[in-house]
Parts: sequence; structure tokens; C-alpha cells
Amino acid sequence: MAEIKRANDDAADEPETIALRTTEPAPPFHAPVEPSTDAVAPNGGAERPSDEADRSGDERDSAGRRFIGSTPFLIFVALAVAILVKTFVIQAFYIPSESMVPTLEVGDRVFVSKFMFDGGDVARGDVIVFENPNPGELPDRSGVSSVLHWLGEGIGLAQPENEDFIKRVIGLPGETIEIKDNVVYIEGKPLDEPYLTEEARSSNGDLEPTTVPDGEVFVMGDNRGNSADSRYGLGTVPLDRVIGKAFVLIWPPSHVGGIG
Repeated sequence: MAEIKRANDDAADEPETIALRTTEPAPPFHAPVEPSTDAVAPNGGAERPSDEADRSGDERDSAGRRFIGSTPFLIFVALAVAILVKTFVIQAFYIPSESMVPTLEVGDRVFVSKFMFDGGDVARGDVIVFENPNPGELPDRSGVSSVLHWLGEGIGLAQPENEDFIKRVIGLPGETIEIKDNVVYIEGKPLDEPYLTEEARSSNGDLEPTTVPDGEVFVMGDNRGNSADSRYGLGTVPLDRVIGKAFVLIWPPSHVGGIG
């Protein structure tokens, strides 16, 4: 603004002298500012709640990545994979007896295929592993104890509740089998068994004509003189108790090879 004043009061007749004085503008009005309670971010600005949430999320992600890379987690994954493989794909079995000599010796280990296995896939001559067709009474375990025992079986730290068996399929569902003068007959025709030794062949014994029930198979050990099988002891084996087919011998190294 400009201020106007009279320069000389005594000189009334003199023309007015106009002096201009520039005044400083008034400072703008500011409302009082309350002190902020927000945390100060590293860049000098106030940290928003969303920043804190982002940081917490990043910390959780980092902790998750550290756990995934930790030894306990890797061990857990390895055990889980081993159990899944054992349950659904392949399982190793130890041969505890002489019932399959000379095909399998005591102490041999075989791989048994379970992948896509179906009872209808069983063929004569297959070497199969099956659950005890006459299982004993299972011990009374709590839910947690049962799960722990199952996990122990999965990683080989616990024995199965009932013994598993390994034998060769001789008779298929609906077939009639007979053993006469140490010769096995299927539907009246002699069975060619190249996997037997002469000693085993002469130990077949005798068996009256027997029809294999539907859904079951007639099994025998290759060591016919020393095998509890479908001739006596076990009876025929339900297909739903077949675990899988033994397809390769993996131990000891001198025995490694396929199982015919």
C-alpha cells in the first residue's frame, strides 16, 4: 500500500507533495500445528501405518524364506518324499527266509513296484509281495501312536504289524491247479517252471485239484521243499492284499539284476 501525507503544513497554498512509502505485507496466517506422533521415516517424512504393515510383511516373508532353507525343513521334506515314494511308487524289501532260493537268497534286497499297480495286472510267474492273508490281531494304539508307528514304518524305523511275504504267482483266479508226482498242472496241462532247481522240482509234493477263487491267486515259493505257501499254511492270496511286484534285485552287488 502507499501512504499519503502532507509534506509541508505551513505551505497551504503549495501543491500537495505526495510521498509514497512501501509497507511490508503482513505475514500469512498459519493455524497452530500440533506436534506429530508419527515415527519419522529414514527419508525424513512421517511413516504411515501402511509402511509399518509393509515392513512387517517383509519380515514375515524373510523369516519364511529362512525356515524353508533351514535344515529341519529340508529333513521334513525328505522324510515326506520318502514316505510318499514308499507308499505309492517303490518300496525296498529284505528277504528274511530261504523260501525263494535260488531266485532270492537270504539277505537279498529287492525293489517292489507299486506305481499304477492293480490286482488285475498280476500274471503267472510274477514274483509278488503281499500282506499276510491271515493277519494277527493288531495292538490297541491311540490315534497319535498309530500315526507315529505308520511314519516309523515309512522310514524303516518300525516293523510292520504283520509280516509280509514274497512268493511266485502260479495259479490265477478261476483256474484249477493240481500237483501230481511233483509236477504242477494248470487246467490239466503241465506247467513249465525254468526257475526251479531239480531239487525243488522233486519237492513239489502232491495237491488235489483245487480251483482258485475269484479275486485271489495261488502262490508258491521257488524253494518248494522249504516254503509255506498256498499248498499249505497260507492258502490262496486275495488280490487286495498284494502290495506290488518285485522287479529288480538291488543288493548285494553280486546279485543285482532283474527278477523274471
